[in-house]
Amino acid sequence: MKHTLFVCDTCAAQRQSPQGAAFAKTLQEAAQNDPSLKSLTIEGVSCLNVCSEPLAIALRAPDKNAYLFAGINPDTDLADTLALARLYTKAQHGIISDARPAGRLRHCLKGRIPAL
Repeated sequence: MKHTLFVCDTCAAQRQSPQGAAFAKTLQEAAQNDPSLKSLTIEGVSCLNVCSEPLAIALRAPDKNAYLFAGINPDTDLADTLALARLYTKAQHGIISDARPAGRLRHCLKGRIPAL
């Protein structure tokens, strides 16, 4: 099954440049070295509509719940983002029942959209 992690490449904190494209590249490089993330594709996307809390990411897969997170810090949240991606790729129907391995990101959840 294909899993996608979207990274907003346009949102930025006030008076700062967007960091999403660089973060997506860093995530992609790290994910390539992780066999448990072989089904994960990382894509930049222009605007996830959480501009007040940059940086935003989303997780999607067919027949799974989708998730939206905001307030991601590219300088400190790489490991937690990868842990979150691992949880999502393993989660049946996209239901993450214990998000503690995702560290700080478990507090960055903005929304969950049920699977179709």
